[in-house]
Amino acid sequence: SSTMSFSEAEVQSARGAWEKMYVDAEDNGTTVLVRMFTEHPDTKSYFSHFKGMDSAEEMKQSDQVRGHGKRVFTAINDMVQHLDNSEAFLGIVNPLGKTHATQLKVDPKNFRIICDIILQLMEEKFGGDCKASFEKVTNEICTHLNNVYKEAGW
Repeated sequence: SSTMSFSEAEVQSARGAWEKMYVDAEDNGTTVLVRMFTEHPDTKSYFSHFKGMDSAEEMKQSDQVRGHGKRVFTAINDMVQHLDNSEAFLGIVNPLGKTHATQLKVDPKNFRIICDIILQLMEEKFGGDCKASFEKVTNEICTHLNNVYKEAGW
């Protein structure tokens, strides 16, 4: 469905959880990407400039990895600000999904991978409650991105 069903309490706790991560957007975003590239090396194939990097250390130092990590976190932050407004939320998700589907041709399973790593990092840093309050958000993001992919013919 295209409407989201977050209660006011869910929105508030999700925002509170995300805020803790977003304070260090660049570092946390970098950690998430480096973990993804290390644990799922095939995901590197979408980034021509990360392809040759094999060590996590090298990736952590890369301005391009850091820049993309920050971009990912900024996009999620924009979505989190609009959990109570489906139209605005989709206004962010739809173009993002379209670009990744049609121009970048990124396999949609990678969105689930990156969301799971974000949840994992949240739990490590801030505990299970923090993770639990953000899980529904990642499910929404992945569901809507997958819908965009279907519409794009994936």
